[in-house]
This record gives sequence, C-alpha cells and structure tokens, in this order.
Amino acid sequence: METVNHKNTAALIHLSSLSQYFFPFGGFIFPIIIWSLNKHKSEYIDAQGKQVINFQLRLLLYSLVLLLIAVPMLVITVLKHIPFEDLVHKHDFTPAQFSLENISGIVAVAVVSILIFVSIKVIEFFLIIYATVKTANGEGFKYPLSIAFIK
Repeated sequence: METVNHKNTAALIHLSSLSQYFFPFGGFIFPIIIWSLNKHKSEYIDAQGKQVINFQLRLLLYSLVLLLIAVPMLVITVLKHIPFEDLVHKHDFTPAQFSLENISGIVAVAVVSILIFVSIKVIEFFLIIYATVKTANGEGFKYPLSIAFIK
C-alpha cells in the first residue's frame, strides 16, 4: 500500500519531465534528481522513476535519429541549389533562384521527419500528463513501447 506522499512524489517525477520546455535537458535532470533522492523510500517511486527516465531516454534516441535524417538532407538540398558561381563572381544571389521545381524527395523525407518529431513531442506531452494523473491515483503506469535502459 502506497502512502499519499509516495503517490505524489511519483507523480512529481513524471510531471518534472515537462521542465524540458523551460530548461535544456530539464526532462532528464529534474526527474533524475527527484528519483535518486526518493527511490529508497518506496518500490513504487523507484519503478515510476525508472519509467520516466527510460521514456525520456527513448525520446532522446528517437529525436536524434530524426535529426540525423532531417538536417543533412535539408542542408544537402539547399547547397545543391545555390549557384555558387553567381555568388562568387557576381556577388548576386536572390532567394527567387529557389523554386518548387528544385524540391526533391530528399526534402520531402526531411519534412516528414520534422513532422514526425513534432508529433512525438505532442504525444509525449499528453502521455506525461496522463502518467502523472494515473500515478497520483496510485496506479502504476508504464509508457507504451518502452525500452528498458535502466532496469
């Protein structure tokens, strides 16, 4: 049986991962601090802290993969369509030289990667809120498609 204090602490661990919207890497730092200070008090707090950290690590992994797909593709496509001869010899370059005809499948893949990233962040926000409510009610919460980095 978990006490109200343990439920609130576990809920706070979930909720603290939203600090990423205010502080860089706050989604990792604050849950880790709260979890490490309280994990010895209850198995419930320990289990929920591990869930939060594993979820945040998994999202970081997904974000890095999407970033590694999107950024190089956008940079390559943009550099491919810049007329460097005009830029070097005439010092004349206008954005009008870009056209929809120059958009390739590579840019489409990059745009899809960016849309997937945004979708993941929206889903993450709602999952964190849902996990906080479930945890505050004393129900154990496991994020979907979890990868157990910390066991």
